[in-house]
Amino acid sequence: MEKGNKISNQRFKLTEEGAEKLNSKEGLMSILSRQPYNVERALRYVNYLKKLEELQVEIIRLQTWAIEKGERIIILFEGRDAAGKGGAIRRVTERINPRHMRIVALPKPTEEQRSQWYFQRYVEQFPKAGELVLFDRSWYNRAVVEPVNSFCTDEEYKVFMKQVNGFEKMILQSGIRLVKIYMSISKKEQQKRFDEIKNDPLKQWKMTSVDEKAQDLWDDYTIYKKKMFKKTNTELSPWKIIRANRKTEARIACIEHILSSIPYDKNTEI
Repeated sequence: MEKGNKISNQRFKLTEEGAEKLNSKEGLMSILSRQPYNVERALRYVNYLKKLEELQVEIIRLQTWAIEKGERIIILFEGRDAAGKGGAIRRVTERINPRHMRIVALPKPTEEQRSQWYFQRYVEQFPKAGELVLFDRSWYNRAVVEPVNSFCTDEEYKVFMKQVNGFEKMILQSGIRLVKIYMSISKKEQQKRFDEIKNDPLKQWKMTSVDEKAQDLWDDYTIYKKKMFKKTNTELSPWKIIRANRKTEARIACIEHILSSIPYDKNTEI
């Protein structure tokens, strides 16, 4: 193990700036938190934390601007099971004012909701003036998850696909800002994350019956995902696909995309 560390660290040249970063609480913790010790990996994580903090300051600035201007913002996070949607949402929201934002992760619909217009329970969660709402999965359940798992009929799926672009056009025309993010992982990475969840007592609750079938239904998810992009990746309401095999890079990419998608005043005082 020590020999492996020596080889790994010999290939990596540590600069004076890098050494200074590692000679900090965050740097020492990142080195010691995982074995075998790896200086390059530790420095990469310290750089991630620094970049994350810089971007979170900008998210605070964006939220302050939204509150002052009465802006309404919706951000959708979609992706396969274990793609890292929840982790990305936490990094977006952990520093901002909780009184002006909500995270929405709706459970399966009730019988009463099933009798309503499909989009109705999502509309009920839409932001008021000065509010940011983040959907951890959204109405796009009907585009992929529901048809793959037979949670909706073929007719319900077809109706959704006919209505969704018009629905989003109405959202945008009403003055709400809409950002759509899809977090993409490989089949191998999904299996790795499922194994980690199953072996971690603090995370086992995350594993659902739908998750258990995700690997077997991988190709079916791919078919419906492609249909979803072909139909709903419009010029008016485009998707942003984030490569999410590396969680830290994906979180940074998500925040950068949000900041670039909303024309907030970068001179807003916070």
